[in-house]
Amino acid sequence: MARQIKVVMAQLNLEVGDIESNTTKLIESAKQAISQYAADIIAFPELTLTGYPPEDLLLRPSLVIRVEKAMNRILSENIGIYMVVGYPEKQGNKLYNSLTVIKGRNRLANYRKQCLPNYQVFDERRYFDQGDEACLLKIAGADIAFTVCEDMWEQGPMRQARDAGAQLMININASPYHINKLAQRTQLLQERTAEGGFPIIYVNLLGGQDELVFDGASMAMTAEGKCHYLAPSFEEGLFAVTVEIDEKEPVARCKIPLQSVAVNQSIEAQVYQSLVLGVRDYTNKNGFRGVVLGLSGGIDSALTLAIAVDALGPDRVHAVMMPFDYTSPLSLDAAAQQAEDLGVDYRVISIAGIYSAFIDALRFEFADTEVDVSEQNIQARCRGVLLMAISNKKGLLVLTTGNKSEIAVGYSTLYGDMAGGFDVLKDVFKTLVYRLASYRNSEYSSPANPSISQQAISQQAIPQQVIDRPPSAELAPDQLDQDSLPPYDQLDQILELYVENDYSADAIIDEGFDETVVKRVLRLVDLNEYKRRQSPIGVRLTQRGFGRDRRYPITNAWPLGE
Repeated sequence: MARQIKVVMAQLNLEVGDIESNTTKLIESAKQAISQYAADIIAFPELTLTGYPPEDLLLRPSLVIRVEKAMNRILSENIGIYMVVGYPEKQGNKLYNSLTVIKGRNRLANYRKQCLPNYQVFDERRYFDQGDEACLLKIAGADIAFTVCEDMWEQGPMRQARDAGAQLMININASPYHINKLAQRTQLLQERTAEGGFPIIYVNLLGGQDELVFDGASMAMTAEGKCHYLAPSFEEGLFAVTVEIDEKEPVARCKIPLQSVAVNQSIEAQVYQSLVLGVRDYTNKNGFRGVVLGLSGGIDSALTLAIAVDALGPDRVHAVMMPFDYTSPLSLDAAAQQAEDLGVDYRVISIAGIYSAFIDALRFEFADTEVDVSEQNIQARCRGVLLMAISNKKGLLVLTTGNKSEIAVGYSTLYGDMAGGFDVLKDVFKTLVYRLASYRNSEYSSPANPSISQQAISQQAIPQQVIDRPPSAELAPDQLDQDSLPPYDQLDQILELYVENDYSADAIIDEGFDETVVKRVLRLVDLNEYKRRQSPIGVRLTQRGFGRDRRYPITNAWPLGE
C-alpha cells in the first residue's frame, strides 16, 4: 500500500494589517487540522500574517517587529504539523514576499517569491525584491517544492523545481476573483503540471479586501492535469487532500486520487456570491453597524438591497425611499413591497420640501435661465445629503447603486447618487444586472450567512415589475434612460470593447456599430473620468474595473480614432 501524506488547504478569510488575529487563526487552524484530519501539512494563503494586499503597511517601521513577534508566537506553540506560512521577510534593506515551513519550534525551509506581478491591481515591485532560488523539503519521503502565487503564472519557477527533483509542489496564493478566473487558473495548473510532471496543490485566500474579492477555490491538480480536489468557491474552511506516494515506480511519485470536486457554478452564481462576500467583509471589517441605501423602485437599487440582505441579514439593512414629484406610483409600491418582503427597516422621506428650499436659495443664481439638468442634479443631491446624515447618525455604511454602464458614461450625479462609501454594482454592466436579478429570484439557495432564514432566501427578492419596467432615473417627467443613452445591450458591448479590451473607436466601428453612437459613447467615457475618480469603491469583477485596474488621466487631449 502506498504511503500517504495528508495536506490541508487552509482557505481562510484573513484581515489586512491584523497580524495578531491572523496569527491566532493560523494557530487554531493548524491544531484543527491535526485533530480533525490527522494532517501532516497545512498550507496557508500568501502573506498569511499580514493579509493581502498590505500595500504601504509594508513600509511601516514596525512591520519587522510585529512579524517577528508573530513568528515567535507560532514557534512557542510547538505544533506538530508542517505549516506553510506566508509572510513579508526583511533582509537588510530588501523586502521579500516569502513563505516559511515551520514544524514544532523549528523553521525548516524558506522561499522567496520570484515573479512579482505589476499589472492590473498588482504593484508588488513597489515593495518587494525578487527571490531567485528553489525551495524543496523532504516530508514523509517526498521532495516537496514551495512557490508563491505569481510563480505559477510563469515557467521559470516550475522548471527550477523540476530540475531540483521536486515530486510535489505546494503553491500559496492571494489570487483575486474576476469573471472566468477559475477556468484560467485550471488551465494554468494543467500547463504547469505538464511541464513539471508532478502534482500541484494550489491554496488560495478567501474574503473581501476593499475592491478585491478572493474566492478561494483551492485545488489539487494531478501530474496528468486533472483536478482531483476543488474546494468550494466563496466558502471559508479547511480542506484535506490525500497525497499518495507510489514507490513502485523507478522513482517515487506523488499521486492525488480523485477526492472532492465542487460543482462548477454559473457566471451569475459566481458574480452574485462575489458581491455578497464583498459587501459583508467591507461592512464588517470596517466596523459599520450595517448599511443604508436609497431604494428607488428601480432594478439597480432593488438588486443592491437583495445583495445587502444576503450579506448582512435584514436587521442590519436600512432602506429609504425619497420620492419627488416625478416618482411614479409603481416605484413607491415596488420599493415598499420589496422592503416588506425582505424584512428590512424601511422609511419614506420626501425630498419635495428640501428641493424647494434649495431652489429658493438659488433663485437669484438661476434667474433668467431655463430648467435643465442642474435642477435634476439637485434632486439627487438632496437624497445624497439625507443618506449621509443617516449614515453619520446611525453608524451605517451608505451603499450606492450605480452600475458600470452608468458610471462609464457619467449617467450619475456627483455628490448625489454617487455619495456613499461602497458601490456594490460598480463593475456590473446593466445587462448583467438583469441577469443577476433573475438569478437571485430563481436559483440562489445556499447563503453563507446563517442569520438569513431559508424562507427569506427562497422567496422572490426582487419584484417582477421592477425587472420588467423600462429603466428611468425619474428626475424629469416621463424620463427614460434610453432617451439619452443607446439601448443597454448595445451600450454594454461598446463599453466592454473600449473599457475592458482597449479597442479604439475605429476598431469598434469595424465591429459593426454605428459611428455616431460609438464616438458619442467613447467621448462620454473619456469626459467622465473626473467623476469616477471621486466615486466610491466597489467589488471588482472584470479584468478592467473602474479602480486600480484602469488609470487614465483626467486632463488629457487624446483624440478618438485609430
